[in-house]
Amino acid sequence: MKDWTRTLLCATLIAAATLAQAAPLPPAARAEVDALLTRLHTSGCEFNRNGSWYSGADAKAHLQKKLEVLERKGMVSTAEQFIARGASGSSMSGKPYLVRCAGKAPVESAQWLKTELQQLRAASSPSR
Repeated sequence: MKDWTRTLLCATLIAAATLAQAAPLPPAARAEVDALLTRLHTSGCEFNRNGSWYSGADAKAHLQKKLEVLERKGMVSTAEQFIARGASGSSMSGKPYLVRCAGKAPVESAQWLKTELQQLRAASSPSR
């Protein structure tokens, strides 16, 4: 086998393996992440990323892009993984994201999102 053919074959196999890893969130996790991002968008809170404050709409758009990257890499299958791996801090600077709501001190986005996730789950669980 010629070197260029071997190289092409290896590149094709690597690409196929990479694509095989890409997986969307399972439906239940997708629904939770979508609900979290919608809550952030509609909360009236601001989102701090690398020292600048952004609207909830801008935060939602940014975090959706990060989610797409994580899904392409097969790195997320739960809402908790999304929070930990994509929605808690900047992959560029390493600084934590913050959420600031009216009249309250800023909190790290991981804590804000985890609290919202608990509320979502409590609201959707059947009454005992």
